[in-house]
Amino acid sequence: MTNFGNLRKLNLRDVWKNEAREFTPWLAKNISELGKTLGMELELKQMEASVGEFSLDLLANDVGRNKAVIIENQISSTDHDHLGKLLTYASGFDASVIIWIAETIREEHRQALDWLNQRTDTDTEFFGVVIEILQIDDSKPAYNFNPIVFPNEWQKSKKRPGSNQVSEKMEAYRCYFQDLIDELREKYNFTNARKGQPQSWYSFASGYSGITYGTSFALGNRIRVDLYLDQGDAEKNKQLFDTIYQDKEVIESKFDEDLEWERLDDKKASRIAIYRNGSIDSDGETLKEIKDWSIEKLLKFKEVFSPNMKRYIKRAL
Repeated sequence: MTNFGNLRKLNLRDVWKNEAREFTPWLAKNISELGKTLGMELELKQMEASVGEFSLDLLANDVGRNKAVIIENQISSTDHDHLGKLLTYASGFDASVIIWIAETIREEHRQALDWLNQRTDTDTEFFGVVIEILQIDDSKPAYNFNPIVFPNEWQKSKKRPGSNQVSEKMEAYRCYFQDLIDELREKYNFTNARKGQPQSWYSFASGYSGITYGTSFALGNRIRVDLYLDQGDAEKNKQLFDTIYQDKEVIESKFDEDLEWERLDDKKASRIAIYRNGSIDSDGETLKEIKDWSIEKLLKFKEVFSPNMKRYIKRAL
């Protein structure tokens, strides 16, 4: 007979003595794990981001949808003060995703978040997440993100008839990218994303802020897979692009084909891309070929660029 250990929940303050100095920095370093729980590719933008006299704990980006994410955390039970701040931060940063993390979420605050999910449009999502520290006997403690409140898309679409309707072409994009991200997540562990969007592109986190891998239906009936550099500053982007370009021959030898090196001097961002012909209006068999090609190239981009990205960033400074 199997002997089971005793599972117990630890007090958060036994692990993190101070919320601002210990818990928030820890959460910032583990933001991808939070994203994995919520089915998003979360990328940290800023800690202690200012809104008037107040400071938001974490400002992030949902890379796949390019949406602003705000995260407010407590190592105690939720309270009215933080609920008010949460709404202030959401407004200040025009956030689409609002995440409230706490040791416990009081019933009245759960009801408030549920009400906000019901009353707001489908582009606004409220999450209430309980952070738990668990231990079996004398084992090392483990953390667990437990979503208590999350958006109910069916409920939102019922509340606002027509608000979630998209064109036939946008729905085709959504279905295509749903299949693509599902395969990337389940077969290759490439992404945390779970929800395809009615848009012609999708981006994936690289592990470095402002640097993403992406695939899109580009102009001229072409499909693109790229490394996209947008660190928020044009000069930084061009310096990083030029640094990577110095390894052009080595990089292209690993792809065994030429890449498109698009510095984009008239724009803030830069990219390194590869293309093939195709469009969302292609037949089902061709779309599957496009999806397989895109996945193959995304995996190759990550294989080639990720091991050297830290070195490139350092050299570009």
